[in-house]
Amino acid sequence: VLFIETGFGADQHGQNATKAAQRACRNAIEFNSIPSIAGLIPGGYADMVLRVTLAVPLGYALTLDLDKVRTVFPYGTCHFSVVEGGAAFSSGIALSALGDLNDDMIIVIAHVVVG
Repeated sequence: VLFIETGFGADQHGQNATKAAQRACRNAIEFNSIPSIAGLIPGGYADMVLRVTLAVPLGYALTLDLDKVRTVFPYGTCHFSVVEGGAAFSSGIALSALGDLNDDMIIVIAHVVVG
């Protein structure tokens, strides 16, 4: 393991767990630069392995599209685990124009292990 990062992402309208997971993963990695990967991992960035755990609110994991979440990571091979967690809170309003089915705001937490 070279480093571990965590992040969170929310979808305030539309109850889209995939969008929240993409935002969580982007939040976890967006402020990092790892210029030494090429020297630390045989094969460099192409052979880097990412183990990503996503904590998703109960009932929303079934809607998660991991292929779309994978697009957040520009390098390496991703292995995903999805666990119950995150949160679903009231956004205070349901707006059908934004695709809301209810007033839930979906929050996903990402734990990204790079090695």
